[in-house]
Amino acid sequence: MRALVTGGAGFIGSTLVDALVANGAQVSVVDDLSRGQRAQVAEAADFHQLDVVDERLVALVASIAPEVVFHEAAQIDVRRSVAEPVFDTRVNVLGTVNVLEACVRAGVRRVVFASSGGALYGDTDVLPTPETHPSRPASAYGAAKLAGEAYGSVFQQVGGLEFVALRYANVYGPRQDPHGEAGVVAIFAERLLRGEDAVINGDGEQTRDYVYVDDVVAANLRAAETPTLGAYNIGTGRTCDVNQLYALMAQTAGVDRPARHGPAKPGEQRVSCLDASLATDRLGWQPRVVLEEGLSRTVAWFAEQRRAQ
Repeated sequence: MRALVTGGAGFIGSTLVDALVANGAQVSVVDDLSRGQRAQVAEAADFHQLDVVDERLVALVASIAPEVVFHEAAQIDVRRSVAEPVFDTRVNVLGTVNVLEACVRAGVRRVVFASSGGALYGDTDVLPTPETHPSRPASAYGAAKLAGEAYGSVFQQVGGLEFVALRYANVYGPRQDPHGEAGVVAIFAERLLRGEDAVINGDGEQTRDYVYVDDVVAANLRAAETPTLGAYNIGTGRTCDVNQLYALMAQTAGVDRPARHGPAKPGEQRVSCLDASLATDRLGWQPRVVLEEGLSRTVAWFAEQRRAQ
């Protein structure tokens, strides 16, 4: 397989690149390095530093001529999307349309799009939430992911492009960025290992569905190969609130210091949990790594990074 991964120097993207290379794929990466790290990209992959909104992307994709494009590049900070909706729209809507247009012109067979379960559905009436639930995004980020899926459907109908959207739950694991607002697992891991206070926003009873990055990568590989198209939730169906998450991570890190509670973040989603049974039925995918094991692996990775420094 000839594959192109946008955002391939980032957390999920670089892990996906590793798996593709290990499976014998010929892999190219496009990343502007605004958040990703060049050092995370496998040496066997062909790297191109470029923003996905850049008009030169069309010619680049044509020169690579991939069979499958995994579109992972995104502005991922929900709170920044609320504060800067125009910027979020530029990256997450215009960038996605630019990728889709480049794919159609280059004759790409399939695009696998990194969408969002929690941000796209918003607070829901049904838990775990199935794909049939109405989409009620409460942020520009969620709205942009919904728009990306809509554009993917249009390019599928008009341009003959096969389009699969994977609606991720809260992805965590090694290489997650501990800086900024995204990635509570990475933030907690770094602060616990540094002996710093971890801060929980509000009462800590907001719940999330945490899915390990290797399981997300496995879903992408399945989505690239199976005949089925459409949108699929990629989650565990298991909820964990932030207080429980911190307790598990503190125990893993050997820390008995309690977290501090700060003010709640206005507009923060209270509940999110995805029903991934459709992905099991049609993609042959299911999560393998339970939360306790995934957190142990993640804390161990962050600890190793600290020792290496």
